[in-house]
Amino acid sequence: MRKFLYLWRFYTFGREQYQECMNNVFNNNLLNLRQACRILAAFSLAFSFVPIVFEDFNFIKTGVYVGVAVLSFVLSIVSNFMIQMINVKKSVIYTMVLLFYLILVFFGTYLDILSNRSSVAAMLPCFLICSLLLFVNPPQFNLSLTLIGMTIFFAAALLSRNIDADSVVFYLINGTIAGILSLFFSWHITKLRMGLELSASKLEEERNKYVDQSITDELTQLRNRRDFNQTFQRFLSNYRTSDEWLCVALADIDFFKFYNDHYGHPQGDECLKGIGAALNSLSNLGVYAARVGGEEFALLWFEKDPTHVKKIILQWTETIRNLKILHEKSKVSEYVTMSIGVYVIRCGTHHDTKTLYDLADKALYTAKSSGRNCAIVGGDEIKEYKITPKDE
Repeated sequence: MRKFLYLWRFYTFGREQYQECMNNVFNNNLLNLRQACRILAAFSLAFSFVPIVFEDFNFIKTGVYVGVAVLSFVLSIVSNFMIQMINVKKSVIYTMVLLFYLILVFFGTYLDILSNRSSVAAMLPCFLICSLLLFVNPPQFNLSLTLIGMTIFFAAALLSRNIDADSVVFYLINGTIAGILSLFFSWHITKLRMGLELSASKLEEERNKYVDQSITDELTQLRNRRDFNQTFQRFLSNYRTSDEWLCVALADIDFFKFYNDHYGHPQGDECLKGIGAALNSLSNLGVYAARVGGEEFALLWFEKDPTHVKKIILQWTETIRNLKILHEKSKVSEYVTMSIGVYVIRCGTHHDTKTLYDLADKALYTAKSSGRNCAIVGGDEIKEYKITPKDE
């Protein structure tokens, strides 16, 4: 039996895919439960007028219908409250669905057997089928719900004193057909929904993959110039209240042409990869890094205190120096170094990205003119100063 259930459960789905899809769609049961409870409440409330108008004020039936309406409405309120919660345990959702199903089965059984057996004999099958179609549950849970509903229905038919033997057979056939149809349709609807979820998940993964490839520099794994331009504009216009200064930095590898000519382009690519990995490590400090040219890199970050820029620059240069990439043709160091230009502005200042880029580029040019292997920091409200490895 257990083997049969697993075959049923994972039919056309692998175990991992089944679990992933079920986790994604299962919480949607709360939304469907809220809507289903409201429909049942309205439906049973409408039925409560029938005994009063057409059955000489039968208050017992009216009370049953009103009671179902009240229970359904309360369950819808609880469902709505749980939808607002971030994490709801699956066991709670199972319990909520079970309660709704029991209310529904009681209502359908009362209509079919205890109330008016001839005119609404198809009510319970319709309720069972429609209710299971509303939810995306594991097949074994749907099977359990169906068996519970059929058991209650059969017990009511057998114990009712108002039903003859022929009617009992009729109700047994009616309930069996209802159970089979509800299981059949619920399984195929669940499989269809999970298939759609799986397709949507794969499409989203592919989309994210292609988007990531379009904004990532393949060699260094830093962001490329396209993403830098978009991010630069976003940094300029969107910032937190705690961010007071925006820092824009441009950097070049010192004498990189000599490095390529001496060691060859394959080794030059390895050097760029090392620099890219080092700049990526600065993300822990909230620094965004991109490769915007051959050996040119750009960085963006926010500061609360502009004096903290020096700490970022020193850590940056230390990270590059720790790579110890040998550069015999460099005129400033035996290892690969970088020249850096930084421009700092107060957040909210009216500047466009091109102007700020040119100002950072001007600072980079000054760093190169000042002997390379250093950083020049300037800004609208900051007196320009120089940072060298000796400052560490």
